[in-house]
Amino acid sequence: MFRNSDPSHQLNLFSNARTVLSGKTLKAYEDSQKWHNQFREQVTECIDEEIFRPLFCENFGAPNASIRVLIGMMILKEAQGWSDFQLFEQCQFNLLVRSALGLLNLDDPVPASSTYYLLRHRIVSWEMEGHENLIEKVFAQVTKSQALEFNVSGSKIRMDSKLLGSNIAWYSRYELIHEIVRKAYICLKSELDGLLSESDIILLDRLSVESGDKVSYRSNKSELESKFVELGVVIHKIISQMGSARSDALEILRRVFMEQYQVVDSNVISRPGHEISAESLQSPHDMECHYRKKNTQQVKGYSLNVTETCDTDDNLNLVTNVLVDTAVIADCDFLQPAIESTREIVTQEIKTANTDGAYHSVENQNYCNRNNIDLILGAIQGKQSRYDLTLDETCNLTVTDLQTGLTTPCHKIESDDDEGGPKWVIRDEKGRLRYFGQKEIDTCLIRRRIAGRSQSELNVRNNVEATIFQLCYHYPNNKSRYRGLSKHKIWANVRCLWINFVRILNFTSPANIDGLRKVKRKVKKQRTLSQLMPNFVKLGFSIAPAKKFRLSFSKNRLGAVFENDFL
Repeated sequence: MFRNSDPSHQLNLFSNARTVLSGKTLKAYEDSQKWHNQFREQVTECIDEEIFRPLFCENFGAPNASIRVLIGMMILKEAQGWSDFQLFEQCQFNLLVRSALGLLNLDDPVPASSTYYLLRHRIVSWEMEGHENLIEKVFAQVTKSQALEFNVSGSKIRMDSKLLGSNIAWYSRYELIHEIVRKAYICLKSELDGLLSESDIILLDRLSVESGDKVSYRSNKSELESKFVELGVVIHKIISQMGSARSDALEILRRVFMEQYQVVDSNVISRPGHEISAESLQSPHDMECHYRKKNTQQVKGYSLNVTETCDTDDNLNLVTNVLVDTAVIADCDFLQPAIESTREIVTQEIKTANTDGAYHSVENQNYCNRNNIDLILGAIQGKQSRYDLTLDETCNLTVTDLQTGLTTPCHKIESDDDEGGPKWVIRDEKGRLRYFGQKEIDTCLIRRRIAGRSQSELNVRNNVEATIFQLCYHYPNNKSRYRGLSKHKIWANVRCLWINFVRILNFTSPANIDGLRKVKRKVKKQRTLSQLMPNFVKLGFSIAPAKKFRLSFSKNRLGAVFENDFL
């Protein structure tokens, strides 16, 4: 049964932490600027538990544990890179972690590990049933409240992507089929014993007790090819004998047979390697990870796309969206959904978007033009054309050979293809015809626009790579701890919640108060200490009442230092 937890914190007279602490320890524990108090205020208490109501029965069963505490535990786990054992140990005995979760009394119970795992399982199952990922909704809801509170503009955004491997082993084709058949036979053994021949059962029994890498180690290439086809014949018999029966193991066998084999004249043969799709099954333990080769990087896993605001350094910038999809998804497919999600969070209309060349596509250019967004690309993919194309208002095309600098005569012709629209044709120095359409003209215009950008505009995108680094900080080998698309979405969103929290913590810290910077700028204009003191005292009472300051003068510079630092 679903029940919202009480947002207020009732302190027990005898068991709250304040009764057992004293002196500087108590002062630090109660300091509103410390991370644990800020986390409770900016994250834990901001989580809307109603998002998770569909996961529970309305009027049956025991009430649920606090959703806020459970989600907070997920965030802290990914923030510190803890194991599950470390997470529960910290939640039980670390006063700061308990305070961050709202467990202010020493006898406030930590949710059981089974409760924690059950919520994660329900979130994954809910998405697999065709619904949205609820942790994504929590991220959007919390980030929107933070953006409103701190007036995050969002008129300028930037984004970048990264490939991340799934927590699986790399299999050869034979090892993949071996492990899939082995796993399926263990699940279906009771049903297959009466359907297959004795020789097939002996083969499957032998497979079930030996891993594929051991077979590969002692076999040469021709032997592995023969064993590979032999397993294909067995899979074909199984799916034929089982007919229309449904089970997860059978669905995997049907899928892998279609991807790796073909039937020619009633004979099962292996498909050529170049016919195997990058979307084919890569592991029996992760059905959703795909293969991708990007430059020299080879990944069996997923692609992440991070979007963040990039206003001036004086303003708070937050991660506004993180998208996770299979590795075969191109970067350009992320741009539109990322911008749409960001528009729901930020307080102003998006005016510029800084990306690299992988986000360029005709569809994305048209989308940005319709929404009055200046898409700033660092470059666009593909080799630059030899010819520069300029179309004037009268639809006359000027073609300039960039190698010679000469203008080449061109003629306008009507196009016969399905795309329609006019085309232009020239004859190069070898007498060959070269055709240009609107697509080539638009590409030249984009390249010209990129060349006209200042270096400072192009450099704005670079810092999003630091955000990507922080997102994957605990995965230095670019391989995650999880399997499955839903679990990677949970990890990415809770990790970004932590990144945003750290930015808010740094932004609101006394050392970063904007007033201090303003005072330093005003010092140059003020000549006497009597002119400075009113502003300085006002600043002191606004950010740190009852704190003492130490003034230090050095030529034309004034430094204000807290005797008792906040952090």
